[in-house]
Amino acid sequence: MANSIYRASVLQSQLLFRPSLSNKHSVPKKSNLLCIASSQLNPIRSEVSFCIGTHLIPHPNKVDRGGEDAFFVSNINGGVIAVADGVSGWAERNVDPSLFSKELMANASSLVGDLEQVNYDPRILIRKAHAATSSTGSATAIVAMLERNGTMKVASVGDCGLRVIRKGQIIFSTTPQEHYFECPYQLSSELIGQTYLDAVVSSVELVEGDIIVMGSDGLFDNVFDGEIVSTVARHSDVVEAAKALANLASNHSMDSRFESPYSLEARSKGFDVPFWKKILGMKLTGGKLDDITVIVGQVVTSPAAASLNQVQMTGKMEEAGSGDTRGLL
Repeated sequence: MANSIYRASVLQSQLLFRPSLSNKHSVPKKSNLLCIASSQLNPIRSEVSFCIGTHLIPHPNKVDRGGEDAFFVSNINGGVIAVADGVSGWAERNVDPSLFSKELMANASSLVGDLEQVNYDPRILIRKAHAATSSTGSATAIVAMLERNGTMKVASVGDCGLRVIRKGQIIFSTTPQEHYFECPYQLSSELIGQTYLDAVVSSVELVEGDIIVMGSDGLFDNVFDGEIVSTVARHSDVVEAAKALANLASNHSMDSRFESPYSLEARSKGFDVPFWKKILGMKLTGGKLDDITVIVGQVVTSPAAASLNQVQMTGKMEEAGSGDTRGLL
């Protein structure tokens, strides 16, 4: 969850949250799962593809509306995965921050199969989906597309992230883009926002067995890369791996004593406890309560992809705070 709406005239931000152990929450067992564009296609034969698991846990104060993250997965070519994170600052203007991210991902999901328009280019997909989004608001976004020959193309605007793990080592990481602390680059309904031209574009050659971990900043603000690697290593099932990562991020986010990636960054940017507390040896610690979206993909050799074209999911859960899906893409 990005907190600040980018405005050219704004020069500073503020640390909005310090967690407390009392912020534990329960998640209702029922919610909605939105599946779109599930038309039956002939199986796509490919050299490699993604096997995908997902898990989503909303911010405890946003459970009733499913949070402000959205994502989709698709079996087009070798597979497509994407996450968008609505900027929460729009709530101060009485705008639902989830509307923009959900519409952005719905548009991307419907456009991804149009080879003439998108040409299997994640930056073009971001451009087309952004242009088609009419909701007021803004969101960070990341898209990864796997080609059949193992080349994965990634385009990212803001602080959603992606890691590639090979044989227990991270071999590729995206880098967050931000104007200042708590104000990432963001696709917006306003002209002042960023566009596809601001996206960081990367290309990674993947091999069978590689693990891809994609998520909103709710994951990467609360879980260190080393924890991501060790957690994935303990789970051979991608759904279980995604669930374990999301639960770990959620637990860290509610631990006021945990030295999280978020608290370390905050201190490095000058946000800390008052001086008198520093004299007593105290410092700013704790995770960051947020929507948490995790997609775990394993690269597999597959003679035929699944017949489900694509699944688009917003911050909605089936049970126990999760939106789980697994399939050979």
